[in-house]
Amino acid sequence: MAYEFTVSGRISKPVHEVFESVADPKQLSGYFTTGGAQGRLETGATVMWDFHDFPGAFPVHVVDVVPDQRIVLKWGAAPDDDPAGEYETTVTMTFEGLEDGRTLVRIHEEGWRENAAGQKASYGNCEGWTGMLCGMKGYLEYGINFRQGFYK
Repeated sequence: MAYEFTVSGRISKPVHEVFESVADPKQLSGYFTTGGAQGRLETGATVMWDFHDFPGAFPVHVVDVVPDQRIVLKWGAAPDDDPAGEYETTVTMTFEGLEDGRTLVRIHEEGWRENAAGQKASYGNCEGWTGMLCGMKGYLEYGINFRQGFYK
């Protein structure tokens, strides 16, 4: 059984504003990458993300970007205890403008190895992406950073 998941949420902002909150490193750092983000998400770019809960910046490879529609990323997946070594998973974010003016954001991640380490890592990332969507909602709709001080 392959480990993968999809999380989703509705943000009460237009699709372009929601898309930009992910693509723009300054905005992303305001609610998700608590240690900072370096580089705009553009096709072919490699950007750096840092989190207080996982200290140490790491590369995120941007595979594809369709403005206001989709962002596809690849990033390191292997936890320290995976005997098979390092590999990457694929993250696909989609942005759908809804008739009521809100935006539906879906985040799908796949590609973990079918072992205990892959299962554990997939559960952790599912938690992380859910937190990202909650943080995005708070940041865009209410101007607050739910993650500030949450981890340290």
